[in-house]
Amino acid sequence: MSVSADTDCAIPAASERHRRLFQFGMSAPGALATSILVLFALGVVLFLSFRTNDGSLLGGAFTLENFVGALSDPLYATVILRSLAIAGFVTLATVMTAYPVAYYLAFHAGKHRGLLLFIVTLPFWTSYLLRVFAWKVVLAYNGVLNSALLTTGITSEPILAFLNTPLAVVVTLAHAYAAFAILPIYVALENVPKSLIEAAEDLGARPWTIFRRVILPISMPGVLGAALVVFVPTVGDYVTPALVGGPNSTMIGSMIQAQFGKANDWPFGAALSVIVMLVILAVVLIARFADRRFGSRT
Repeated sequence: MSVSADTDCAIPAASERHRRLFQFGMSAPGALATSILVLFALGVVLFLSFRTNDGSLLGGAFTLENFVGALSDPLYATVILRSLAIAGFVTLATVMTAYPVAYYLAFHAGKHRGLLLFIVTLPFWTSYLLRVFAWKVVLAYNGVLNSALLTTGITSEPILAFLNTPLAVVVTLAHAYAAFAILPIYVALENVPKSLIEAAEDLGARPWTIFRRVILPISMPGVLGAALVVFVPTVGDYVTPALVGGPNSTMIGSMIQAQFGKANDWPFGAALSVIVMLVILAVVLIARFADRRFGSRT
């Protein structure tokens, strides 16, 4: 009997070991890729930010001058604040336009839902750079928008205020990241229990009340996720401001790119990158705290 009991105990133990080995084998490639492509790269940037620029690849000595210079120069503070403001407007515009689309997909699309989701993801089939150039064609002095306004007689001459402005950067980035906001909000809305909506209807709640008291609070994690997915990459974007923005639209990503490019000052560019990462981390932590503190009161 004791041999049988020992055998019964050994079988679950062996099964548990096999399960853990399988989990390790499945997660190891992803963990290795993350370590090499993300953590190692961040480590190199952090290391470079404390090095002097003597022309060598990894700098000559350790110093804090890169951070002192970046934090003491009001130019970089102004550009960082401008980047946060533009990214904030992009996030607001993207989420506000994405929520109605996701709401329709979740509750009213019906049998056409698959097709509409395919259309939402269709821009991913084209290059990001191509989409930015398309907006440049639309907003240019002799572009599509000005031509339409002239043809309809709304304006008598082309308008210069479309291209090379912060508004052009906001519109272009909002379109570029629209799908990144629609999909997480759609997933959150899909998880709203239909029984809660039916219970609210049975109790006589109006559609707006159901949306405000039931649907919106439950979907807020998706909204927050969409906001972070849009906000974080747009803060450091430099392609869009360079193509459709003007001098008043310069963002911190452009200045970091210039340090790694024309200026050939990698340590200072790395220091700017670290500062931006810390600022973004602070914003993300504040957003998470606000969600935990006030999310249930939405």
